[in-house]
Amino acid sequence: MTAIRAVIFDIGNVLIEWQPERFYDRAIGEDRRRAMFAAVDLHAMNDLVDLGHGFRDIIYAQADATPDWRDEIRMWHDNWLELATPVIDRSVRLLRALRAKGVPVHALTNFGIESFDLAKRHFDFLGEFDRAFVSGHMGVIKPDPEIYRQVEDDLGLPGAALLFADDRDANVAMARARGWNAHLFDGPGGWADRLVADGLLTAQEAA
Repeated sequence: MTAIRAVIFDIGNVLIEWQPERFYDRAIGEDRRRAMFAAVDLHAMNDLVDLGHGFRDIIYAQADATPDWRDEIRMWHDNWLELATPVIDRSVRLLRALRAKGVPVHALTNFGIESFDLAKRHFDFLGEFDRAFVSGHMGVIKPDPEIYRQVEDDLGLPGAALLFADDRDANVAMARARGWNAHLFDGPGGWADRLVADGLLTAQEAA
């Protein structure tokens, strides 16, 4: 059995909550939000940003192409930090506990180039990874197997030496298909338990 030599965190819904619908419910009301999301595939729009296309360019182009929702779509860009909130504090503590023990900790995230730079300026812990593998820079998004291959090649480690946490079933399934140890994140408590079970942290360190 290969020992785990690095831990990899997803960011959205693992370290920072990412629930755009919740922001729009507050901003325009649930009924209007439901109507807008039914009319416009905003998550597909965001996938283009995560693939490395211009953050403002993609969102404003979608807004201009959908005049009935122009102002609301622009909020995705203009109010982005309000969409990406709050921080999942215990997950950040786990990240820092691992680093304090000398465990290499990386990120593997679907994130745009400019939006990740914005997030790094706002959330200091995003600058604490040994390596941050950001889809916008890599030109591919999870769960495409190519993004996992790039991580393996860059780190020079087999999948069996990696432990990865992500909140999406498809991303976890692909990681496992490549031989990674993978945890489906549904809260920091379960992730802490996994880190303890794999001998990376003690129960006290993971508290």
